[in-house]
Amino acid sequence: MQPSSSFTTKHVLFDHDGGVDDFLSLLLLLHMPHVKLLGVSVTPADCYLETALLTTHKLLALANRPDVEVSGGNYHGVNAFPSDWRAKPKILNALPTMINVDVDAQAAHYDDNTAFIIRKLEAAPDPVVFLMTGPCSSLVHALEQAPTLREKIAEVVWMGGAVDVIGNVKTYNHNGTAEWNVFWDPISAHKLFRSGLPITIVPLDATNTVPVSFDFLKRLATQANYFFSNLAGQFWATTIDTIPAYEYTYFMWDVLTTSYLAIPEAFDFEMLELEVSPSGPSAGQTYRKPGSGQWVKTAVGVRKEEFYEFLFALLKQDIVTAS
Repeated sequence: MQPSSSFTTKHVLFDHDGGVDDFLSLLLLLHMPHVKLLGVSVTPADCYLETALLTTHKLLALANRPDVEVSGGNYHGVNAFPSDWRAKPKILNALPTMINVDVDAQAAHYDDNTAFIIRKLEAAPDPVVFLMTGPCSSLVHALEQAPTLREKIAEVVWMGGAVDVIGNVKTYNHNGTAEWNVFWDPISAHKLFRSGLPITIVPLDATNTVPVSFDFLKRLATQANYFFSNLAGQFWATTIDTIPAYEYTYFMWDVLTTSYLAIPEAFDFEMLELEVSPSGPSAGQTYRKPGSGQWVKTAVGVRKEEFYEFLFALLKQDIVTAS
């Protein structure tokens, strides 16, 4: 499946949290000719910030996109990701395709990505799609400081939540109902769902159908002579210690979410009234709350073969930027 040629240009602000899947999402965005990437904000959740900023700049350099501004956040959430998860992405900068990519060690980025988001929204020529593949804190904080900028957001697209499936948080004093991007800052997620913004989420209900399996990696390896297929294969190979897993499996959480911007017709959606528990043993739980008026466009399924066809085809292509 190819992205529709009839798509008009989408102005996109991208906020990620520095995991392997987040960087693969950046690669997908850079490949989408109808996407004009206005900036990249890094929330230090599933990463250590310095490493994630370096990887982001290296990928932009490989795509010949040094014009894209990058921002680093300084908010550290409520419930920290495990430290070994946050440290693991450091290996990405040592991969054969990445280690010798030269970027300015002092490459420009804002220390406060809240101010960055405000500036980018103010300057956007059209309402933007705000894509989040990490927690939603940076956007929520920005709109608390500048609430009139809600009008500059056409759609919030978020990899977050577990509605009708079990969560992936397994930690002390939690009942296991939450997904990590929501659990990291459940207070901000609670506020986001009450914001009145047009929100689309791709929760675990959909992402649980697309694991990073050995069969997937083998198929991707058959097109390793294409530069970006090779690079993506190197990135995904760093996740194999979770295949198989006793407690965790690595899924295409963020990549699936990002693909919605190109192939929305491959998804099944329902409009649901949702709420987020802000605290307690169910902190971060995303659940149905009829009558709340908090309508959220929710991915409940995806046609996997259409998604895979799109993904494999995209990773064979060179990068063409939106005009």
